[in-house]
Amino acid sequence: MSGGPSSPSELSPRDARERFLDECRIDSTEATVRSYFNRLSRFVEWCEEEQIEEVGELSGWLLDEYRRSLTDDAPVTVKGKMMAVKQLIGYLGRIEAVGDGLEDKVPIPTLSAEDERSEVKLAPDEATTLLSFYRDSMAMNATPRHAVLEVIWFTGCRMSGVKALDLDDYDSEKGILRFVNRPQTGTRLKNGNDGERPVAIPPEVVDVLDAYIARERVDKRDDHGRRPLFAARQGRPSDTTIRAWCYLGTQPCLYQSCPHSRDREKCRYRKRTYSSQCPSSRSPHQIRTGSITWQLNCGMPIEDVAERVNSSPAVIRRHYDVATGEEKLEERRRQFLGDLSISNNE
Repeated sequence: MSGGPSSPSELSPRDARERFLDECRIDSTEATVRSYFNRLSRFVEWCEEEQIEEVGELSGWLLDEYRRSLTDDAPVTVKGKMMAVKQLIGYLGRIEAVGDGLEDKVPIPTLSAEDERSEVKLAPDEATTLLSFYRDSMAMNATPRHAVLEVIWFTGCRMSGVKALDLDDYDSEKGILRFVNRPQTGTRLKNGNDGERPVAIPPEVVDVLDAYIARERVDKRDDHGRRPLFAARQGRPSDTTIRAWCYLGTQPCLYQSCPHSRDREKCRYRKRTYSSQCPSSRSPHQIRTGSITWQLNCGMPIEDVAERVNSSPAVIRRHYDVATGEEKLEERRRQFLGDLSISNNE
């Protein structure tokens, strides 16, 4: 191979990242690969700023210097970036591009339970108001952004789950959504086959999905001939499209005056390109976080919530359960009655 490095240790940090991402693509979702790319981008830029031209130059000292450079990031963000670096260094160790034991020298910060959790979520009272607005609106009822919000809120699924749903995965009569892992045809669930599960949904959500399918769904197949439940003009929606539905669909100015004193008619956040910049809009992950908290507040046992959302009780306690002490005291003492309803928040 002319022009390439004569040994693995001569790989540039940028090329090392690309090789690592190629390996990740073998058994990871594209969303996971993209997450690694984003988390490692700053590390690559820092190496280039520090004139580290080959990964063989990396040392425990330099890795600690990189961690210290992340002073403007939140603690949980620093940990995420350093965990990604640890994964990269582990890969480089396996191909003998860095010294033995360097992976163990990557400094991973120890966070408090509060630091580990992301406090940003779609709050239950906000979700209740949004869902009531959509259900009562002649213009907005059963639109894609409404239907997706209903599904994420009542199932707590990940964005990869929304994207993976086919029309045939929805059973209207039984009120069930089936999440199925189909990596060979472009939709791998976060936890692979372990992410497969049926999830029951309330009758009100069934009504919304039935109306969406009858009136709003684009009748398109994806590149593999499958019929996505949530379809876009090009077929199966991209991650960007699903995020845009969520960002646009959770803006509070839909049902009230703007809490940021902006003119709705002139606000650029209403445009898809800028919707994520609205301080009050919420991503799919933040809707999922709020949903998990809400399901727990409804009195559902944490083991049942974990099964519905395809997580574990330990992970939910650490990363997703962001209820306040008052919520836990006042809401969770109610016995779970076997179904979920937004009337629980009224």
